[in-house]
Amino acid sequence: MKQTAKLKKIALTVLIVTTSLLLSACSLTGNSTLDAGIDSSVFFSSDGGNVWREATALATPGEPKSIKNLDVNRLTFDPQDNQAVYLASRNEGLYYTYDILAEGWQKAKGLPAETVNDVQVDYRNKCLIYAAIGNRLYKSVDCNRSFSQIYFDNNTTVTVNSIALDFYNPQNIYIGTSRGEVIKSIDQGESWRTIHRLENEGISQLILSPQDSRLIFVASTANKIFSFNVSSIIDSNDPISLERSFSVSNFTDLNPVLKDYDLGRTFRDFVISSDGKLFIATNQAILRSPDNGITWEKLALIPTEKDAVINSLAVDANNSNNIFYVTNTTFFRSTDGGVTWVTRKLPTSRAGSALLVDFKNPNNLYLGTVKLK
Repeated sequence: MKQTAKLKKIALTVLIVTTSLLLSACSLTGNSTLDAGIDSSVFFSSDGGNVWREATALATPGEPKSIKNLDVNRLTFDPQDNQAVYLASRNEGLYYTYDILAEGWQKAKGLPAETVNDVQVDYRNKCLIYAAIGNRLYKSVDCNRSFSQIYFDNNTTVTVNSIALDFYNPQNIYIGTSRGEVIKSIDQGESWRTIHRLENEGISQLILSPQDSRLIFVASTANKIFSFNVSSIIDSNDPISLERSFSVSNFTDLNPVLKDYDLGRTFRDFVISSDGKLFIATNQAILRSPDNGITWEKLALIPTEKDAVINSLAVDANNSNNIFYVTNTTFFRSTDGGVTWVTRKLPTSRAGSALLVDFKNPNNLYLGTVKLK
C-alpha cells in the first residue's frame, strides 16, 4: 500500500511539472490561446473574433522574444498576400510578418524607432514598401531589408499622416500631411508636387476608390470628408499630359449632408469596400454611404453615442455587410450590415487600437492594442 501511494505521489508530481513546463513553453512563444485577458499588443482570431490568440512572437534565433509591449498604431496588409501583415507602431518603428502564427514578427531595417503614421505596400511589387514617419516618407525596394528617405518636409512639426498608392498606375503616390496638403509623385517618390491644400485643417486619411483610382477621398482631422478626381495616366513627353497629371477636378465638399449627424469630436477611420460603399467612423458614430458620399446613413450601435468610444473600424473587403469595430474594452461584429451586433470582451486589459479583416477569409481577424493611460 505504501509503495502504491508513493508511486501515485511521484506520478502526480510528474504531471504537475509537465503541465507547468507546457504552460511555460506556451507563454514563451507569445502565441497562445487565451482563456483570460492578458496584456499584449497583437492578437489573431480565426473564427470571426470569438476566440483570440496572442500573436507577438519575434522571429529571432535563440531565446524566444516578443513584441507584446508595443503600442500598435496601424495594421496593414500586403494587397497581394493576405498573410503578409505590417504593424505600424507608436515610438518603436515598423514590424512585419509573412505568417503571424508560424513565423512571427520581424522588424524592418533602416527605419528610426519612432511612430509610424502609415505603411503601404505596392499593389504589384510586394518588395516595394512605403512608410510615413514624422515629417518624412521612406521607401524600401528590397522587402524591408533597407529603407531610404524619399520625402522630407522642411517644417519638422508637420507630419505625413497618410499614404495612398495607385493600383492602376504604380508610378503614382499620394501623401497627406497634417498641414493639409495632398502631395503627389508620378515617379514613385523621386519628385513631388502639391495638388491641393485644405484650409486650416490637416489630412487624416487619403483613400483611392477601389473601383476607380482616379477618384480620391480625403478625411480631414476636423471630421470632414472631401473627394476629387485626378488623372492616372502620365505621358512625361507631352507637356499637356504632364500638367494634367497634377490637376484636380470635381473637388466636392461632402460635409453639408454630414451636418445632419452628430459625428463626435475625433475622426477614427475611413474605409471603402470593394463594392464602393463608404464607411466613416468617429469616436462615437459609424456612417455608411452607398453613393460616394452623396447620401449617408448612421448605423445603429448598441452603446449610446457618449459611451461608444470607437477606436478602429474594419469592413470585409468583399462583403460590406461584415462590419467590425473595437473600443477600449469591447469587440463588435455585425454580419447583417449593422442591423444587429455580436459583442465580445477584448482578450486583454489594453485598449483596442487597430483592427484588420483578412481580404480572402473574413473569419481571420487581427487586433492591435495600446496601453491605457
